Amino acid sequence: MASKRAEAAAGSPGDAVAAEPPLISVENVRKYYPWGRTFFGSQGQVRAVDGVSLILYAGETYGLVGESGCGKSTMGRLILGLETPTAGTVRYRGTPLGELKGDAWTAFRRRVQVVFQDSYASLNPRKTIGQSLVTALLCSRTVTDPHQARAEAAALLADVGLTPPEVFLDRYPHELSGGQRQRVGIARALATRPEVIVADEPVSALDISVRAQILELLERLQHERRVTYLFISHDLAVVRAISHRIGVMYLGRLVEAGPAESVFQRPSHPYTQALIRSTPVPNPREARARERVLLEGDVPSPVNPPLGCPFHPRCPVAESRCRTTAPPWVPVGEGHYAACHLAAPGGSAAGAAASAGAV
Repeated sequence: MASKRAEAAAGSPGDAVAAEPPLISVENVRKYYPWGRTFFGSQGQVRAVDGVSLILYAGETYGLVGESGCGKSTMGRLILGLETPTAGTVRYRGTPLGELKGDAWTAFRRRVQVVFQDSYASLNPRKTIGQSLVTALLCSRTVTDPHQARAEAAALLADVGLTPPEVFLDRYPHELSGGQRQRVGIARALATRPEVIVADEPVSALDISVRAQILELLERLQHERRVTYLFISHDLAVVRAISHRIGVMYLGRLVEAGPAESVFQRPSHPYTQALIRSTPVPNPREARARERVLLEGDVPSPVNPPLGCPFHPRCPVAESRCRTTAPPWVPVGEGHYAACHLAAPGGSAAGAAASAGAV
């Protein structure tokens, strides 16, 4: 994963191609789900995604990180077109997904693929690995001849490190290990020759050693195919290792975003600071010297989110304005932004947290 750090130091692919039109742009997207009914009969709403904007450029990895329930997987489904936004727009190469019809929609489905967290549930247990890959190739019209499709399936298996591929073509999902099944899931996503892959917690269920191998595989495939990843995870160490840019989500909103190393070296939002401080470090001396940030209280309900900053009920440095006024989205570095009153000019979240003894 060292190459990602080197690229981040030299400038991310997103920086290099910023003059190019983005592959995917998300503009103030909201996704609300109906939830129950009140005593008077009105229906509540779960605000899974609440006003998120982000951009994906060709050849980069955008890491989306946050606690369970923060809306990051819903964001992935919106980008895939599996969910329709309640408000806002998701664009593919400048065209809103809602305007893609017929062949244009089919082309989008080929060009934007997904790798799921549960590799076993994502594969048909009654089909062999070869049958699953051949079906993907034929349905996407990548190839039209069944014999050619099987040969292409074998090539895909070899490309993801399942060799000799002939051994795996006729196996069923239950005959493979978790890491092998996830490689099959990656091969199936590659079958349509995508430009964008949404990887939703692709390594969270794997052992540490296998996790590193899958991350290295994803990195190699990105260099070879210039594929773009939206990498969704709750694991900060994994996101830092593979991502060029990072977005931190909390209660359906982005609270901080920027180049990976900038976010980790100079976190500006108190929530990001707390997440980073809670990440284990291998050096015992560094771990003992580092102050812990203990967040009090529970995550507010997405059915009834708090006014102002969504993080203020748990924030150790919250001020009165945080409880009433939504924070601005302000620049805190080159390409680095945070939604925090204390990150704005005249206020420092890091300084305020340090003076409060929280960081």
